[in-house]
Amino acid sequence: MELTDEMLTEISYVNISKYRTKVMKSLDGEVLIPTQISENSGIRTNHVSKVLSELKAHELIECINPEFRKGRLYRLTEKGEEIVENLE
Repeated sequence: MELTDEMLTEISYVNISKYRTKVMKSLDGEVLIPTQISENSGIRTNHVSKVLSELKAHELIECINPEFRKGRLYRLTEKGEEIVENLE
């Protein structure tokens, strides 16, 4: 698959932060709450929340139950899945 400039920019955006990379990889093929992402990636929960909002702003992940205050479920978007496939 040919990578567009936009895709390359997003891959670079994720790659420059090891937190973003770890969060993306832990969501690969999974639907998780922030605590699980934190446990999988070894990143403290407060950092996970910040990274999740950054990735959401880039449309790489989505929250499938945003109406919940606790236990929000996150997964990769199609765009996010393509990015994970191309991460180092």
